[in-house]
Amino acid sequence: MISEKLEKELNEQINAELFSSYLYLSMAAYSGSINMDGAAKWFQKQAQEELEHAMKFYHYLEERGGRVLLTAIKEPKKEWKTLEEAFKEAYEHEKYITGRINKLMDLAVAEKDYAAQSFLNWFVDEQVEEEASTLAIYEKLKMVRDYKGGLFMVDRELSQRG
Repeated sequence: MISEKLEKELNEQINAELFSSYLYLSMAAYSGSINMDGAAKWFQKQAQEELEHAMKFYHYLEERGGRVLLTAIKEPKKEWKTLEEAFKEAYEHEKYITGRINKLMDLAVAEKDYAAQSFLNWFVDEQVEEEASTLAIYEKLKMVRDYKGGLFMVDRELSQRG
């Protein structure tokens, strides 16, 4: 059985992961609107990943005898000045999610909930990859800034995400 405090925090994480998915869908829509179809595809894939993360938390909470309680998802931002700005926000958002995962781990450690620690280890490792990938794209976009040929190449690279 999971503690009430950890159950509450895991429910909040489900909401945070669903918001992440919603945010990345909004970034995909923005990218498509400026004809950056590779970035749109990348963000769509990221949105799907975040939904999968939410479902991992959902199922874990059920497996531990907790109650999943869904709440309203905040409306995401819809416009960015540039694709670079969107990826900077994506990177900042991933750092925020990392902080949330770390706080969940701190709680699991404090409560000596070894099952939760084991479960959360996957997310700790995943966030390293999430931050690294969004930062790498953001850094590439900073390098090419207003050079349309470079922007085209980065967009084409983003379209290759499987």
